[in-house]
Amino acid sequence: MKKGTAPFHIDRDGVHVSLDEIPAWVCSQCGESYFEEKEVDVIQELVKAVEEQTQKFAKTA
Repeated sequence: MKKGTAPFHIDRDGVHVSLDEIPAWVCSQCGESYFEEKEVDVIQELVKAVEEQTQKFAKTA
């Protein structure tokens, strides 16, 4: 494993979130990536904020 970056993509309720370069540990043999806890926390906060804003948007439509 070596320090690098990896993409993260998620589809949730018709919304696609794509992050291209998240700090991660990347396996030099298979390319599998592992995010540390602080990156996971930030990703979860971002996804939660997107979900909340999407719900607000849906209520106005």
